[in-house]
Parts: sequence; structure tokens; C-alpha cells
Amino acid sequence: MRYFIITGASKGLGEGIAMALLDEDHHLFCISRNENRDLVKLASARNCPIEFHLFDLAKTRDIDSLVKQIFTGIDKSKAEGIYLINNAGIIDPVKRVEDCNSDEVNLHISINLTAPMLLCSAFIKHTADMSTEKRILNISSGAASNPYYGWSCYCTGKSGLEMFGRCISEEQKSEEYPVQTISVAPGVIDTGMQKIIRGTSERDFIHREKFVDLKESGQLVPPSLAGKRLASLLLSPKFPDGQSIDIRDTY
Repeated sequence: MRYFIITGASKGLGEGIAMALLDEDHHLFCISRNENRDLVKLASARNCPIEFHLFDLAKTRDIDSLVKQIFTGIDKSKAEGIYLINNAGIIDPVKRVEDCNSDEVNLHISINLTAPMLLCSAFIKHTADMSTEKRILNISSGAASNPYYGWSCYCTGKSGLEMFGRCISEEQKSEEYPVQTISVAPGVIDTGMQKIIRGTSERDFIHREKFVDLKESGQLVPPSLAGKRLASLLLSPKFPDGQSIDIRDTY
């Protein structure tokens, strides 16, 4: 049995990843604020165990308890592999730095950076004695290395997450049973986040028209296709530990 912990699995890219991993030999733990009943039905049809843990990742102090609860459902003696996919994230606030207030900045960093850091930490603690395959896939973005007008929070969070992943890989090299970690930019996916971007003003995001054109010209990647690509990479024998990659360079 392979176990997968997926954040933001109720919609968008997270749903696409979860759908790609539905298999009778897989057990999915989905962390999101809402349950995706269609995904649960599909999992049942494919004889794939799935559990939704309804949780707001902004409540970072409760993440340790959440992970502890999830691991009570994992049979370590039967685990062929265990995987953490940090997918959940928000794009707001999309605006100039001086227009961002403290609540917006704190919420953004809590969800996009602090929460995945704590999830990784707890994941490593709970799997330290496991000799099976252990992998973390952090969903990143081209914004991690390229500054965007109006995306100061988003660029900063993704950049921080990529560096955090590299630090994990460095620390794990000396472990008897290391956890492998990569950060992956998935391309431009047709999700609700893109709708938010297209709805911003030119003052807040001067590249708005570019993203409108991507949608109107059909260049956005469907979440289901992106999910298949990421699932394939996650389980690949050539998993590029310690690297930050763009999925478009692989597929």
C-alpha cells in the first residue's frame, strides 16, 4: 500500500493530482476545507481508500495534531511508500506592496509557506523510522525565481518554499532512511486562482491581460492533465531529489 497526503485536494490542481492517484493499492488522505464528494465516489468505484480531513491550513498551531491524526490511519508495516504533496495555496493579495495590509500578508504566508513547512516537519518526524520510499513534492511556481508586479507575497512564499525544500534535502543526506524532496512549477493551470488573477485591476497587476489571453486562447492546462504529470513524477524512479524543476521541461 502506498499512502498519499495531499493538501488542497478538493478542487483545482489538488483534485487533479488526487484523481491521478486513485488506485486500489493507494490510500489518500486529503486535507482541505471542504470535501469533494465526486472524488469520494470515484475513489469508491476504483476501490481506493480515501479520507478527507477538513482543516484550515491558516490554523498552523494545529498542524502537528492533524498529522498525528492522519498517521493513526497508516499501517507502517504495510507501507510500500509514503508521500506528502504540498499543493494548497492562495494568490491573494494581488496588489502593490504598499497596499497590502498585515492581515493579508500574515494569512498568505501562513497558508503558502508556514503550513507546508510545518507539514514537512511533522511528516519527517513521523516517518523517521521507516525504511520505505518517502517523498515530499512541493508545488512551486515560476514566480519563485521571477519577480512579478503585484505578486510580492506570492513570489516570496514560493521562493521560500523552494529554499526550504533544498534545506530538507541537505539535512536528509546523512539519514539512514532519508526523505526525498523536490519543488515543481506545474505550469499555468486552469484553476480558480487564474480566475482571481484575471479579475484584478491593471494597477494591482499590470500583467493581467497576458493571463486573460492565456485563457481566451486555450493555453491553460487542465488540472486533470497537470495532475497526471505530477503524479507520474512523484512515483518516477528518476525522482530528482533536492531540485526545483518546471514540469514543462519534463513533459
